[in-house]
Amino acid sequence: MSDLGTKAVRGSLWLGMVNLISKSSQMLVTLVLAALLTEGQLGVVALAVSLVNLGQVVQSIGVYDVIGRTERDPRRLAGTVLTLSVGVGLVLALVLAATADPITAVLGVPDAAGLVRLAAVSLPFSAAGGVQMGLLHRKLDFRRRLVPDGGAAVVGAALTVVLAIAGIGPASLVIGLVCTAVAQPLLGALVGGGVRPGWDPEAATEVLSWAAVVGPAAVVGALLVNLDYLTVGRLHGPDAVGVYSLAYRLAWVPYIMVAVVLGAVAFPVFTRIRREGGSLGGVVTRFTRAVLVVACGLYLMLIVLSGHVVVLGARWADAAGPLILLAGYGLGICLLQIWYQAVKATGHARRYLALESAHLALLVAGLALWARLGIETVAAVQLVTAWLMVPITWRVLSSLDVAPPAPELAKIAARLLGACLLGALPAVLLAYAGWLGPADSPVGTLGEGAVLVVGYVGATMLVQRDELAAFRRGRAR
Repeated sequence: MSDLGTKAVRGSLWLGMVNLISKSSQMLVTLVLAALLTEGQLGVVALAVSLVNLGQVVQSIGVYDVIGRTERDPRRLAGTVLTLSVGVGLVLALVLAATADPITAVLGVPDAAGLVRLAAVSLPFSAAGGVQMGLLHRKLDFRRRLVPDGGAAVVGAALTVVLAIAGIGPASLVIGLVCTAVAQPLLGALVGGGVRPGWDPEAATEVLSWAAVVGPAAVVGALLVNLDYLTVGRLHGPDAVGVYSLAYRLAWVPYIMVAVVLGAVAFPVFTRIRREGGSLGGVVTRFTRAVLVVACGLYLMLIVLSGHVVVLGARWADAAGPLILLAGYGLGICLLQIWYQAVKATGHARRYLALESAHLALLVAGLALWARLGIETVAAVQLVTAWLMVPITWRVLSSLDVAPPAPELAKIAARLLGACLLGALPAVLLAYAGWLGPADSPVGTLGEGAVLVVGYVGATMLVQRDELAAFRRGRAR
C-alpha cells in the first residue's frame, strides 16, 4: 500500500506539471483573446467549442475508465476502445458538419456554423489521444503524459496566439484546438504511448456494458458544463456569452488544475485498493482534504481579484460578479469530482449516473426559472445546484461505506475558512489602503496576487500543521 501511495503522490506531481503547462497555455490564450476579441466574437467561439466538447464526451462514451478497471489485458482492450471511439468520433464529426447551420440558428448564433464545422475535425484525433491517456492512467504513468498533453497544448496555444495577433479573429482559437487534437496522439506515439486499433468481441462486450451506464452519465456531465453557455446564448445573445465565458474560463482553471489532476490519480488508486480488498474510507478523506485545500486557495484568489478583470479591458467589467459566483461553483464541483471517482470505483456506476442526472435536473429547473434574469443569475444557479449535490453525494458515499466522516469534514471546512480569512487579510488591507494601485493596473494585480499566495500558504501551514506533520511522517516511513 505504501508503494501505491508513493505512485499516487508522484503521479499527482507529474500530472500537476502536465496540467500546469497545458492550462497555463490555455490561460494565455484566454487572456490574449479577451484583449483582442469583442464580447460577441468570444461568445461565438465559446458556443462553437461547447458543441464540440459535447461531441468529445459522446465519442468517448465513458469508456476510458474501463481501461483502468478491467481485469483483461489492458493494451488489447485499449485497441478495441480505440476502434470504437475513433469510429464514433468520425460519425459525430460528419453529423456536426451537416447540422451546424440549423443547430447554431436555434442557439441564436448562426455565425458560429463555420467554426463548428472546423472544430468538428478534431473529434477523431481527440478520441485517439483519450485512449492513450486511459492506458497511461491505469499504470499511474503520468510522466509520459508530459509530451503529448503538455506539448500539444503549447503548440496549439502558440498557433492560436499567433493567428489572433495576425487578425484571424475567432477562427484562431478553433484552428489551435484542431492543432492540439491532431498533435496529441502523434506526440503520444512518439514517446511510446501509441495504441494500435484492434477488435476483441469479449472486450467490446465489456466496454459497451460499462458504456451503457457510464456513457449516459458522461453525456449528462458534459451537459452540466455546457448547458449554461447554450442557455445564455439563446436568451441573451453572443455578447452576454462572451462576458459569461470569460468568467467561466477563469473559474474553470482551478478545477482543471486541481480536481481533474487528483481525480485522474484517485480513480486508478481507488480501483486498485478495491481489487486488493482494502478499505477506501481513509483514502477518500485524504483526497477530499487535498483537493479542497489546494482548490480553495486558487478560488480565494479569483474572488479577491475578481474586480481586476478590467485589466483585460473595461468592457469585461460585468464578468466580475459572475466570476465570484462561479468560483463558489468551481469549489463545489472540485469536491464532487473526487467523490464521483469513489462512487465509480466501487462499481456502482448506476448510482453515479443517478447523481449526475439529479444534478442536471436541478440545473435545468433553475435555468428554466431564472436564466432570463441575466448572466449573474445563471452563475448563481450553477453555484446553488452544485452545493445541493454535495450532501446528496455524501449520503451515497455513506451508503457505500466510503464517505469521509462528518466530523472530519466539519474540521476540514473550519480550517479552510480560517486559512482563507487569514490569507486574504493582508491583500485586502493593502488594496483598501490604495498601495496596490487601481483595479486595471497589471502590476497591482500581480502584486495583490503574490500577497494572496504567500498569505494563504502561510495560513494553511499554520492551521493544517497537524495534517502536514502526519504527511511528513508517512513519507518518512
